[in-house]
Amino acid sequence: MYNPFTLQGKTILVTGASSGIGKSIAIQCSQYGASVVITGRNQERLQETLDLINIEETRQHLAFSADLNSDEQILKLASNVPCLDGLVLCSGINDKAPIKYVTRDKIEKVYNANVYGPILLVRELIRQKKINKGASVVFISSISSIYATISNALYASSKGAINSLVKVLALELSSKRIRVNSIMPGMVRTGINNTYELSDEEIDSVIKSYPLGRIGETEDIANAAIYFLSDASSWVTGANLVIDGGVTLR
Repeated sequence: MYNPFTLQGKTILVTGASSGIGKSIAIQCSQYGASVVITGRNQERLQETLDLINIEETRQHLAFSADLNSDEQILKLASNVPCLDGLVLCSGINDKAPIKYVTRDKIEKVYNANVYGPILLVRELIRQKKINKGASVVFISSISSIYATISNALYASSKGAINSLVKVLALELSSKRIRVNSIMPGMVRTGINNTYELSDEEIDSVIKSYPLGRIGETEDIANAAIYFLSDASSWVTGANLVIDGGVTLR
């Protein structure tokens, strides 16, 4: 049966695959037929993801531990990975602080993880000709870039940079038919939410603010990534797709 969403025969690299959204996307890519290459900083948790996707013995899945804050490790990762039909950039951090408590160190910490690392990895993969013609690049952004909340300036602005980057890269890489898009999730149930330190009452209040009556699950974002990675989105590039249960409609 014809399935435009299949990833059969594709090789996909997922960063930040040791937990959360990245882990879910890696597993989903495998289930849709891709050979998956995963990377993250935590070797033990990365191995747990690899074990989950290695059930399928007819395909080879690979894992490379790498810190995208390091130029040397970015270069090594790009050199080690095979040629790619898809790339999903999921790694990122948050460090909430009101603007009066922002420091240069805090800015560099967030931007190194959320902006510089992903940009430099894409650059290196392109330089080494590791991204095939017709491939798809997917960034995980956030509604924080368009939906302001107090104390979230660094994370929000870093994701705003990604939204702009997506449009420029989409244009630059169009001659190679490489598509570049992003997904902008609302609040998703992942470990990064611990940085918000919300009480049970506050979490209940957040959930009630979502018109569809719940916050997101990692699978919701993985499903969107599958769309962008597959041939079903072959005429889509430069898009920043909001997936937020309707909260930005408020």
